[in-house]
Amino acid sequence: MSTSNPPKLWVKTQSFRAQLPPQGFSLVLGGSLKQLEIAYETYGTLNHDKSNAILICSPLTTDAHAAGWNSEEDKKPGWWDEMIGPGKAIDTNRYFVIGQNMLGGCQGTTGPASLNPDTGKPYGSAFPKITIEDMVRVQRVLVEHLGIDVLEAVVGGSLGGMQALQWSASYPDKLRKCMCIAAAASLSAQALGFEIIGRSIIVCDPGYQGGDYYEASGPENGLGYARMIGHLTYLSAISMHQKFGRNRRADFSDKNFETGFEVESYLKHQGRQFVQRFDANSYLHITYAMDQFDLVSRYGSLDNAFRDARAEFLLVGLSSDWLFPTEQTHELAKVLLNHKKIVSVAELDSPYGHDAFLLEVEHLSRVIHSFLEKPAYVAANTHAHVSAIEKSVASTRDENALAGLIEPGSHILDVGCGDGSFIDRMFRERKVTGVGIDFDLGHVVECLRKNVPVVQGDVDHGLSLFGDKVFDYAVLNRTLQEVKRPRLVLREVLRVAHKAVVAFPNFGHIGNRLSLVLTGAMPITKALPHSWHDTPNIHLFSLNDFQELCAREHILIEKLICFPGSPVSRFLLAAGFKNAGAEFVVARITRKQ
Repeated sequence: MSTSNPPKLWVKTQSFRAQLPPQGFSLVLGGSLKQLEIAYETYGTLNHDKSNAILICSPLTTDAHAAGWNSEEDKKPGWWDEMIGPGKAIDTNRYFVIGQNMLGGCQGTTGPASLNPDTGKPYGSAFPKITIEDMVRVQRVLVEHLGIDVLEAVVGGSLGGMQALQWSASYPDKLRKCMCIAAAASLSAQALGFEIIGRSIIVCDPGYQGGDYYEASGPENGLGYARMIGHLTYLSAISMHQKFGRNRRADFSDKNFETGFEVESYLKHQGRQFVQRFDANSYLHITYAMDQFDLVSRYGSLDNAFRDARAEFLLVGLSSDWLFPTEQTHELAKVLLNHKKIVSVAELDSPYGHDAFLLEVEHLSRVIHSFLEKPAYVAANTHAHVSAIEKSVASTRDENALAGLIEPGSHILDVGCGDGSFIDRMFRERKVTGVGIDFDLGHVVECLRKNVPVVQGDVDHGLSLFGDKVFDYAVLNRTLQEVKRPRLVLREVLRVAHKAVVAFPNFGHIGNRLSLVLTGAMPITKALPHSWHDTPNIHLFSLNDFQELCAREHILIEKLICFPGSPVSRFLLAAGFKNAGAEFVVARITRKQ
């Protein structure tokens, strides 16, 4: 990504009227629309074969103006301008990016405020109920209007993330990559509660008039209060404490029980601003569609919803998001991973709650950029891929031994995968596919750049994202001694995989023993290259310790490879003293039958 300040991106909002059949645009919940206007913006240039198009799915109250500037009078750019533009994460020098106003909106696409062709007046109460599935079908109409068949990616956060998921279910062969950010397959009961309260406040406002208020002022108070409630769900307790605490304004009156707290003033400001730019009926219809979204109810199960999905998935959760908690991201990831879809999962640490994907884009930009820039997989049924990296990966003695214990064509989980080099190498040399898991965001980004599917996670908490025996092999290359709970990790890897290959430095090696005896200090060797104060190793252990643990856990050591570190240790190995002679050990293990 470019770090320089690029020139302003000037764009113009466009619209077109879709060509509809005589029955109009039919809706999932019944009814139809006789006319369909779609407002959109585009950024960048569509290439010759029309293969570089990315669709941006809008969050709840945004519009087609996702990036750039419409005019010199604009006070600020599009709502995701930090993410979209020349040299940015979604690079308009490379991609043709489409922003659009969703169905039911109030910024150019047909919605409740649009003129009803039957009456010549705004639809108001006559506007039919819509679903996210309807919104996605309208987006498909737009994409086809632009002459595009298959999208390079569909990207969305929050409600937009739900739309991205719906794309993969409705049009499984029409997108190559699906990016779902801070969203889920359905809203939680708590989230539903906030939405229900917000809508109730609007419809109980005397100005609502059953939805036919366009010749009057409308339910301004109700809409403002609904926005205040909704806005609370976008924040977090941490960010609100940091921003407001219990600070009070000096200039306030206790009339109507006002408190003067800064958070009160902030929320009222949000409500006033929202009323000036959004239509109450659109808010009602869109939030209703969001509440109704439930892939399990629609398809019978998440398995059915994504059974035919061919896209590569990137699922992003936000650590302080309580509107879409990360548990929902994990639930979705588990289904996709267990079906051996191509899935990567990132959990971004941020104090800003649900709105972090709009407010704090630095880390998200790195993840999205790496996911987009990597080459696409091919042969979706076999989940094979072609790496863009031409440089060779250094083939160490230990890694060669580890690779030799894995059958060609296998599917592996690399636990503590680092930058993904091992999986990348294994595919290119042995047609082994795999998924990595690592806690470090930098490693996740590097894996994405190598086209290695990766899950950001802490293996000490288990491998709950993965079902039983999903993998042929699990790989722990210099990982077991770095985890806090090695016994749990061993149990988990042999739950999710038929076999595991474990590589570790042997602390029982004769060189380590002599170093301790002669110097009284922790040894520093080729196998243990770190000083005691900066080592990633937590549980150093010997080959004997490992064998004892395997016996206790009813684990069979199928194959054991011991590497010497010196002529002395080579002699000890030849004499049968493996624990003393092995500087480094590679073992293939499985559960005893």
